[in-house]
Amino acid sequence: MTRIRRGYIARRRRTKIRLFASTFLGAHSRLTRTIIQQKIRALASSHRDRGRQKRNFRRLWITRINAVIREIRVSYSYSMFINDLYKRQLLLNRKILAQIAISNTNCLYTISNEIIK
Repeated sequence: MTRIRRGYIARRRRTKIRLFASTFLGAHSRLTRTIIQQKIRALASSHRDRGRQKRNFRRLWITRINAVIREIRVSYSYSMFINDLYKRQLLLNRKILAQIAISNTNCLYTISNEIIK
């Protein structure tokens, strides 16, 4: 009996997986079974870390705002500042406030003075 050549579907699937793992090191980019395992691991890590990244950036923004607010006033904190913002119904999110705190501290100083009045 002659040898039967297999179809192209499995080869196409493996090629697609290899393209995903082309930048991986060692066997993780060469052996099909380890490529599949590493692909699952990479996708799980990226899914998990998207949420973690949002948390980390929010923490960073809060830290930056708090640092600048405490420089402006001695007994004034981030939580009091945000509470005053909500009382005055100013719709500024933490990302924008952090950018203002870094680039233009005087503007944040003015905002905090207006809120307290």
